[in-house]
Amino acid sequence: MSRIKVMVVDDSAVVREVVSKLLSVDPGIQVIATAADPLLAMVRMKTQWPDVIVLDIEMPRMDGITFLKKIMHERPTPVVICSTLAEAGTKTSIEALAAGAVAIITKPKLGLKQFLNDSSNDLVLAVKTAAAANVKKLMVVEKQNADVMLSAAPSHGAMTLTTERVVALGTSTGGTQALEVVLRVLPRVCPGIVIVQHMPEKFTAEFARRLDGLCQISVKEAQHNDRVVQGQALIAPGGKHMMMRRNGAQYFVDVVDGPLVNRHRPSVDVLFRSVAKTAGANALGVIMTGMGDDGAAGLLEMHHAGARTLAQDEDSCVVFGMPKEAIKRGGVERTVPLNLIGREIMQQM
Repeated sequence: MSRIKVMVVDDSAVVREVVSKLLSVDPGIQVIATAADPLLAMVRMKTQWPDVIVLDIEMPRMDGITFLKKIMHERPTPVVICSTLAEAGTKTSIEALAAGAVAIITKPKLGLKQFLNDSSNDLVLAVKTAAAANVKKLMVVEKQNADVMLSAAPSHGAMTLTTERVVALGTSTGGTQALEVVLRVLPRVCPGIVIVQHMPEKFTAEFARRLDGLCQISVKEAQHNDRVVQGQALIAPGGKHMMMRRNGAQYFVDVVDGPLVNRHRPSVDVLFRSVAKTAGANALGVIMTGMGDDGAAGLLEMHHAGARTLAQDEDSCVVFGMPKEAIKRGGVERTVPLNLIGREIMQQM
């Protein structure tokens, strides 16, 4: 198997040297070039294009976000942001993810060399995860408004239901862009939505605020005891599990601490299992782009409990791991392209 070709773009000579050495220790990675700024990087990329770019944000002549957007427009390439500016929850970090970055590593302002050495495993894992991502899928999704995708939900009908309906969404790598595509087309009259997007602590609040400004529906980071209501999406906070519970005909969420499940907190499996237990046939489960198998078992439990289930199709996924595993286990009724998931949510519910 060929090694992952990496370019390191950072204006610090120390960072370029340390990151290159740390990555080169792994037999599956080859650092093919380094550059002190994006303009130098573009010159070197004409000779050999990398599989993954490790990119700083604050650099001379061109900042990293501008370079990231340029790369994703001209030749989509997996990018790992490694910067002191990409602190958890900042607009800069969310902007980087929205522009197509696959992973973010926040460098400290002090003790940088020691931090990089201590974080070598995280850096290697981020590069390998990025190399497996099909970032081209991020650039070809057509954004359509709600009028094109679906007709308005009927004003009658919901009041005749004995219980409220709920949609549970689970996603990981590529999910920041995928969720934007899905949520932007939903009208204000739509079922309550609960979401697990694998994200570090403090990232989810800003991510939710960004989506809230783009969507017709309300989007917020979930807080303990929030009610799941029509026209609103609740996103599980990074570093916490989110579970749904029922009180009479209404649904609420519990935001709780707990161990990692499938190496994640929040975990899609935790959310899906709680939805299977509390909502059953009144729920729709949707598993989307992401690496690994988190959510596959939970979606199968939802299916057995009578819920409708969907998976994002392979062609529109950045990483097909989570949907593929859910399909393999038998929990998926239908696979759907990303740009049709919003319409399916309204039709199924």
